[in-house]
Amino acid sequence: MLDALRRGAGNWLAKILLTLLIFAFAIWGVADVFRGYGQGSLATVGKTEITAEEFQQAYQNELDGISRQAGRRLTPEQARMFGLEQRVLSRLTGTAALDQQARALGLSVSTASITDDIRSQPTFAGMDGKFSKVAFDSYLRQLGFSERRYFDVRKQEEVRELVTEAVSSANQPAKMMIDLVHKFREEKRVIEFVTIDPAKTVKVADPDDEKLKEYFEANKRQFVAPESRKIALLLLTRDAIKANIAVTDDEIKSAYDAEKERYSTPETRRVLQVAFKDKAAADAALAELQKAPDFTAAAVKLGYQQTDVDLGTLTKKAMIDPKIAEATFALKKDEVSKSVEGQFSTVILKVTDVTPGKIRTLSDVQAEVKNSLAEGKANRELIALHDKVEDERSAGKSLKDAAAKHGVSFREIPAIDRAGVGSDGKPALEHPEAQRIVTAAFGGVTGTEADAVDLADGGYAWVDVLGVTPEKERSLDEVKDKVKTAWRDTESRKELASVAAKFVERALKGENFEAIAKDAGGKVEKTSAITRQASAPGLAANAIQQAFALPKAGASSAANTDGNTRTVFRVVDIAAATEPTKEQLDALRQEFGRQMQADDLNAYVGGLQARYGVSFNEAAIRQALGQDRQAR
Repeated sequence: MLDALRRGAGNWLAKILLTLLIFAFAIWGVADVFRGYGQGSLATVGKTEITAEEFQQAYQNELDGISRQAGRRLTPEQARMFGLEQRVLSRLTGTAALDQQARALGLSVSTASITDDIRSQPTFAGMDGKFSKVAFDSYLRQLGFSERRYFDVRKQEEVRELVTEAVSSANQPAKMMIDLVHKFREEKRVIEFVTIDPAKTVKVADPDDEKLKEYFEANKRQFVAPESRKIALLLLTRDAIKANIAVTDDEIKSAYDAEKERYSTPETRRVLQVAFKDKAAADAALAELQKAPDFTAAAVKLGYQQTDVDLGTLTKKAMIDPKIAEATFALKKDEVSKSVEGQFSTVILKVTDVTPGKIRTLSDVQAEVKNSLAEGKANRELIALHDKVEDERSAGKSLKDAAAKHGVSFREIPAIDRAGVGSDGKPALEHPEAQRIVTAAFGGVTGTEADAVDLADGGYAWVDVLGVTPEKERSLDEVKDKVKTAWRDTESRKELASVAAKFVERALKGENFEAIAKDAGGKVEKTSAITRQASAPGLAANAIQQAFALPKAGASSAANTDGNTRTVFRVVDIAAATEPTKEQLDALRQEFGRQMQADDLNAYVGGLQARYGVSFNEAAIRQALGQDRQAR
């Protein structure tokens, strides 16, 4: 594992990401460790302190990563829902425990070994194939690291890797376990089934008053009038802003001219290259390379690796050396260049494939450019309007007044419950993020201004609670129709289950399934030979799982996802798993190997945390997250 992670700077970053994943588990013993802590520290593991700055940086990095995956910026509330705080604390205390154990074991990594590793990485090689300080410094700038910090972080990661590899590398899954899982996963079954038509098979008479009363008394909570709130809502959305934004033809043309490359597909070329230490060496090999029927084979004969010769498919911009790039894109397909003296080395080139670029005209991309400009203007307008509304709120103005002054959408909703439903039983707010707005309404307090809610489109919603109507019990007379509907639904499901049980009994006796399907009001359907992980149209997942617990000719029934219908099914055929292929065995070994390694590491780190002791400064954590300010 360590060798793989050492290959290339990108893979060194993968090592850090792997460490992040290793410690993405719940904090061991958090409930009883909010006690002692060092002065100025946010948490301690033994004698190792974790500062607020370290936590904030790690928290921000994690938040940025999840936001990129989600495609939008997460709010603090959403971050808490993801358990981000606990994940970051878990990772930091886990790595601190490993660092403490490494020190106890006297483990260290020398600067020389890190230096040798860096010098051997292809990522930091120049055009001559040797280590380039220019490339290394460029990489450090991308990371935002100084050279000293890079070495310190690398040493820490390498030492932790020594500890974690010692714990996890020896554990290998047993062949018996792999064989059992393969047999379990790859067993196949053919299932015939029919979905019962309730309209043709279920008859439920209307309930009398006594039955309604009995049902109502047993299910009173189901018919309680929920708490509702009267709210004032100021809604600032991106779509509303964009609808009023004008983009002129001149602006579109200027934007297109400034970023023409963005709207075009550049020419690409597959490039073969042999690098020499100087022009004399290149000229000496030129004749042989030009006459060779296979350029790569000739380069290999000269002592080069095939992977060093084939640079892949590149755009002109992707080539580091401008002079070599110019020479490459001046060649015809299958032409071998003369010696080209670049910044770092002299090379001989060959282009084996050319894909022409495509220039999209202004008329081709006019709508795209216009939308991009409108998006940019909308972003600026959203921020400006947000600040104006906040200024009005600071001046004591109501949301209604602020909306009227700045032309922003305003609504007063007389009643809305936690499900977003109004007093008429219909949705009180039609908006993609209605539930987020409702959550803010029920988190607010009458007479207190709350912070704006961040919307996924970059907009904002301000919610003021104007009044609260507590939940109350309703009488049977008030909800009689709803009680009747609920009673009928319950009784229909009971009757449907009873009807299904009779069909299952007939199926178990071996009766023709076509006859059963006819009486059920449906038609016979049959799956192909499927595994238990597969899906089958018309057959719910719980039915498939039940079918795999039955013998051949076994039958049962299962409720469908709509809750109102049931499917009766019978196992027609069972096919044992075939012998696993090498690829299947390798995949299972890797899967279980990763799981076992993760389990071992989690248990080991948990043991280290218990040995050294973990404590948290709860107040410092809240302060680092800005929660104290939110509370005020």
